[in-house]
Amino acid sequence: MRRELTADMVDEVCPSGLSPFRVGDKWAGLVLKLLEDGPRRFGELRVPLHRVSLKVLTASLRALERDGLVSRTEHTGQGRRVEYDLTPLGRSLLGPLAVVCAWAEEHWEELLDARESYDRAAARGGEASTAATPAATAAASAPAASRVAASGASGA
Repeated sequence: MRRELTADMVDEVCPSGLSPFRVGDKWAGLVLKLLEDGPRRFGELRVPLHRVSLKVLTASLRALERDGLVSRTEHTGQGRRVEYDLTPLGRSLLGPLAVVCAWAEEHWEELLDARESYDRAAARGGEASTAATPAATAAASAPAASRVAASGASGA
């Protein structure tokens, strides 16, 4: 039996609302993973995150720092140097993050297929929400699998 959804079901102070993985911050998990082996300078983080603008990466680091997951240390001396590192709280998130990454890797092709089906239906002007039927997903599986193999993507 389905439960009726009521206005007070989601408390504003629910811990899930404090999650560092905000809808608008798709880079938080990658930043945490990149800091797994120790402190990194901003420029070092930019190498694997070259697609991320300076503004967005800075905002992501600040949000992680605000949440207590990343520490920012400014070194003075010959030139200014700033390093970012995981806090103990941030390090405690690596295990759950690994589980989410493993799930995404396991379901990579299914996710690509669903997106492709949805996008194809939306492009035709159809109801995109009904596009991800089993038949549509099956029809899209070959192109997505080919695309993954051609790009060399591992799903992570």
